[in-house]
Order: sequence, then C-alpha cells, then structure tokens
Amino acid sequence: MPVYINDIATVVPTTFGDQQTVREIMKESVPGDRKTRSIIHRIYTQSGIEKRHATNYDLQSGEDDGFFQRVFKNEKPPSTGERNAIYERESKALFTSVGKQLLERNPEFKKEEITHVITVSCTGFYAPGPDFEVVRNLGLSPSTQRFHIGFMGCYAAFPALKMAQSFCEANPNAVVLVITCELCSLHLQIDDDIDQILAASVFADGASGVIVSTREPNKAGYRLDEFSSALAYEGEKDMAWTISDTGFKMVLSSYIPSIIESNIDAIMQPMFNSLHINKEDIDMWAVHPGGRAIIDKVEQGMGVAPEKVIPSRNVLANYGNMSSATILFVLDEMRNGFAKNNAKILPIAFGPGLTIETGIFTYIEA
Repeated sequence: MPVYINDIATVVPTTFGDQQTVREIMKESVPGDRKTRSIIHRIYTQSGIEKRHATNYDLQSGEDDGFFQRVFKNEKPPSTGERNAIYERESKALFTSVGKQLLERNPEFKKEEITHVITVSCTGFYAPGPDFEVVRNLGLSPSTQRFHIGFMGCYAAFPALKMAQSFCEANPNAVVLVITCELCSLHLQIDDDIDQILAASVFADGASGVIVSTREPNKAGYRLDEFSSALAYEGEKDMAWTISDTGFKMVLSSYIPSIIESNIDAIMQPMFNSLHINKEDIDMWAVHPGGRAIIDKVEQGMGVAPEKVIPSRNVLANYGNMSSATILFVLDEMRNGFAKNNAKILPIAFGPGLTIETGIFTYIEA
C-alpha cells in the first residue's frame, strides 16, 4: 500500500544574521591570535551560507544584556537552564505554526482525522512536550497518539517518516503529522577549538513538517518507497552532542566530509541492489546540507551531476544547517521546479554515530 507525503510546511524565526556580519563578530569574539581569526574568516567565507535565522537574534540591537550579546562577550554566558527556557517558549510557537500551516493549506484533512502526531527535536527538553502542545494548540482529539523523537540530531526526520509510514501501512485510515523544530543557535559556544568554530559557522534555527497518509497527494508531494540506514563507526566522535553548563556542546569535525566520501558508495550500493536500480536512475539528490563540504563529498563520491543537488545548496545558502528540520526544507525546495513528475529522489542525512539515513522517494506532481 503506497504511503505519501501530502504536503510540506516550513517556518523560520523572523530574525536572522547574514554570514559576513556574523563572521566579523566571531573574529572579534573568539579568543586566539591572528591565525585563529584567519581560520574563522576562511571557514565562514567558504561555508556556502549567505544568511541564517536565529530566534532572539539581537547582535545589532544595541542591547548590552541580550542573549547573543552575552554569548559573544563570553563573560557571563547564558546557562543551560536559561537557554532551555528560551527553547521551551520559542519552540512551542514554531511547532504550532507548522501544524497550523499544514491543516489550513490542506482542508481535505479534517482535525478529527489526524490519528498520530510525531514531533522531533534535539535542541531542548520539556514535559509535557511538543507533541502535547501540537495536539492541544491545533485542537486535535485528546486521543491522538503522540510520539516524540529527541536528541538524534540531523537525521532524525528519517525515523519519524519511517514511523509515519508504518502507522499508515498498519492502518490505511491513519493520518500522521510529523513536525520537527530545532533552535540550534541557543547552544552557540565561543571557543577557539576548530570543531566548535566549524559548528558555530553552520547551525541555525527552523521548523518544518509534513502530512503523511495513504491518500494520493492533490498537490506536489512524494511517495515513500524505501528507507535505508547505516553506521560509519569511525565517525563516532566526529559528530556528537553533549550537555554542558552553558548549553549543548556540538562537535562537528572537519573529518566528517572525508568519512562520508569514503563510506557512501559502500552504504548506498546494497540499497540500489535491493531495489534493482543504479545510481544513474536517481533524478535528484536531497542531500542534508550539514555544510558545503558534505554536499561536495556526496556529489564527488557518488558522481552526482551538480544540477541534481541545487536544492540542497539553495537551502544551505538561505538557511544554513537547521539539524533535523533541514531535509524537509530541501524536499520542499525541490518542489519549486527542480523535480519532474515520477522523478526518483534520493534523500540522505547524517548525524551522530556517524549515522547515515537515506531512501528512495518518488516525486508526485499535482
């Protein structure tokens, strides 16, 4: 029984910073010598990012005690508790906004028909959680089944979509809302460690969501054909998150692109074999834009034509890396004239582990 993504909604905070401005502020704020500033300049300049949205962005507000002012001064940075309090307040609004968009744009799905809500996030915690907030704020039935996927990182939209697919295959009348929201900017750390500088140069805030059901889409959507998962154990320590007293410490090693390049063909080939297709059969690649080098290495490692990853580069340029929310932004961007009817789409994302999640979707035009 086919299962579809019927629609995609995306939301970002209204405030944002352009990459060049943030680069100059970072150069003045990070402790270190001229060499460190040169490294920061190169990383930000070559990031492929033009701007990034961030909740409560206040670097140019003139306030001395704003959130980001305190982070960059690095004298009394916000505690983990303070950061999480902002996450709780701001993420509730974004989770709800995505859900409202999906319901308002798709009136054929009645509120009482929503059977499951799956929320995804790794940048904060509270209980009752965002799954509860979505059900209450959207006026869904209190009996709606709720699930939350937490702290899995950039690939977490994939297990959420797999859960949704399973629910729909088990019950053809199931209608699932999947909503992911990440406020990565709240965990910005001012540090001269290269991995921390790299992480600070790409992460951003955003939320996205989908309606999943067995109903064929009446607008541009996707059929969920296949999923595949793999681990590259040598990258276990190169992409990781831990909790510190001043937010979550994000490790994003410069070795990750090379690890991806050296593993991707061996990981992808078994899936191609099981589906009896070749990589040449893939029309578009929805690569999670964890950074420009990651897109480059997938393109080079799999021999992908540059035009097949344009949506990923567009999302990177306009939004940066919004962790788990990002892959849905790429799939949404792909609907803007990049994919043709019945195109084979290969989405792929990477996260702690080093985990690699991928699959095959078919693009369905309205």
